[in-house]
Amino acid sequence: MAAVADGAPAERRGYPRATGSERGLARRRELLDRIADDVAAHGLGDFSLRRAARVAGTTHKVLLYHFDSVESLLAEVVRQLRERRIDRGLAAAAARERQGGRTLAERIRAIWPALLVAESQVLDQAIGLSMVDPARYADLGRGASQQYLPSLVALCPPHWSERRKVEVAEMVLATLRGFLIDRRVSESTDGVAAGFAALARALDREEADDPGMDTK
Repeated sequence: MAAVADGAPAERRGYPRATGSERGLARRRELLDRIADDVAAHGLGDFSLRRAARVAGTTHKVLLYHFDSVESLLAEVVRQLRERRIDRGLAAAAARERQGGRTLAERIRAIWPALLVAESQVLDQAIGLSMVDPARYADLGRGASQQYLPSLVALCPPHWSERRKVEVAEMVLATLRGFLIDRRVSESTDGVAAGFAALARALDREEADDPGMDTK
């Protein structure tokens, strides 16, 4: 994967930071949406301020007015794509619940297809960057768990203790990450399908194990 270019922070280049005004924030969101759309479609391989400026219809100076650096912009783009994935997944889980699917396993089954969309490769690349160059991109990996876990915790049965919810959510997150990577590198998806079915069975057993109030 190519290194991300044009990384000097705005302050060192002599450009002011965005003031945080309503107009400035709206412009920042507009730029971020355009750049996120491009990254979702074309990946992170040659990401740079110049590429981002080109697709956003602006200049790299304007981007440095709104973002600290290319690393900051990249982190915002990845965060935006994760939010889109989370929103899609939660919408799928809610739709499944309206159809009568009330168990955690059924919700996770509904979410899984929402993870297999265009930006999936980009988000895998972001995790790769955080491992290849942790000094520069560690936040790309840490930020993923911080974003995903609250939504997975919220899908757990309400009577479970917070500790149990977090433990199960951590297991689900780690397992789904592994499945997504395996799909990327394997010639066949049969193993992932079998593993996902086993995960769903494990969640069914976990939920059936204690249907009453959980005090663990």
